[in-house]
Amino acid sequence: QVHFVESGGGLVQPGGSLTLTCAASRFTFGAYAITWYRQAPEKERELVGYITNNGMQSGFGIPGNGRFTISRDNAKNMVYLTMTNLEPDDTGVYYCYRDVPQDYWGQGTQVIVSS
Repeated sequence: QVHFVESGGGLVQPGGSLTLTCAASRFTFGAYAITWYRQAPEKERELVGYITNNGMQSGFGIPGNGRFTISRDNAKNMVYLTMTNLEPDDTGVYYCYRDVPQDYWGQGTQVIVSS
């Protein structure tokens, strides 16, 4: 069964930075694109961004976003979400996701952006 473990969340002040890590296991990691989602309190889950299986391309679902980058290390089965200049609206639980051949989610890691 596909397994994701997210980590790296925490409390950060506005304008700060965080790097989240998604550790994947129990599947051929380098064969799949991986997506990050987030869910703010009392809001629907939203797409943050994705990275292709070989790491050559990434895309983002957050409009006008130049603050986030996604990278991966296929040798370590890891995906990273680096977030800079964080804003209070970035608060939420961040999840790893894969959708082939069905939906697979991690348990999430909480990010709180607050002064």
